[in-house]
Amino acid sequence: MNRAFNRKKDKSWMHTPEALAKHYIAYNAKFLGNTEVEAPKGTEVVKDAVRKLKFQRHIKKSEGQKIPKVELQISIYGVKILDPKTKDVQHNCQLHRISFCADDKTDKRIFTFICKDSESNKHLCYVFDSEKCAEEITLTIGQAFDLAYKKFLESGGKDVETRKQIGSLQKRIQELETENSELKKQLQELEEQLMIAHVPPAGSISMKPQSTDIFDMVPFSPVTPLVPTLASNGCPPPPPTTLPPDIRKDLFGAEPFDPFTCGAADFPPDIQSKLDEMQEGFKMGLTLEGTVFSLDPLDSRC
Repeated sequence: MNRAFNRKKDKSWMHTPEALAKHYIAYNAKFLGNTEVEAPKGTEVVKDAVRKLKFQRHIKKSEGQKIPKVELQISIYGVKILDPKTKDVQHNCQLHRISFCADDKTDKRIFTFICKDSESNKHLCYVFDSEKCAEEITLTIGQAFDLAYKKFLESGGKDVETRKQIGSLQKRIQELETENSELKKQLQELEEQLMIAHVPPAGSISMKPQSTDIFDMVPFSPVTPLVPTLASNGCPPPPPTTLPPDIRKDLFGAEPFDPFTCGAADFPPDIQSKLDEMQEGFKMGLTLEGTVFSLDPLDSRC
């Protein structure tokens, strides 16, 4: 696993495992923004991104715009970027998608990380301005990644199987909703046909038909046998369909779903791909580096 923690070997982790596993560590920072980069790792990659975003911020500052403040919540589940007042989540970066973290050794305020976007699969570089806490935040992300990877290994695949079962249940729910929608449509069409059939022609004498329900069927009586009768439109009712007694069906005509007996073939492809991507992200590892971002006169203060 490629984790460049060697520059921090003389330092122990800053937080207890419980703080990151059961809660989160919060930091306040200014968010310079994010921009797409071509590689998941590399000092030169983040240098270009920092230079680009700083230049954009200077332009916006000249227009009277201030750098937005954000709250970072770091845990073993990821790095959340929130509005400090409303607590609305602006970005949610999962740890297995973060591949590179770097803080500026000359400017203690600037730090950045590269994360793979969950929707576009593009690598985005996030850049922040913190009050002398850049190195501490970088180390906290590294510690959270280390704990998350250990938890992933210790779970023995249990979390993975749980996610797969949840995915199978979600897929089954979608199928039932689709079937239910189709049944409602068929029922509505049938009711419309019955309403048309019950309208007598002009000038005809209306005679009281035999008592039927909304489906034009004679109400069922347990003491009398079921005898096929002609409907009001003169057409015989369709013969009842019978199902083999050895096949259990639910009210939608499908076999009941049991998440604890489903096989590997029942797992939705999208869930399986996400699990594979999660495992691949952890194997790639997180690289932590301290570097010197190329500073120019515009970089003096944002």
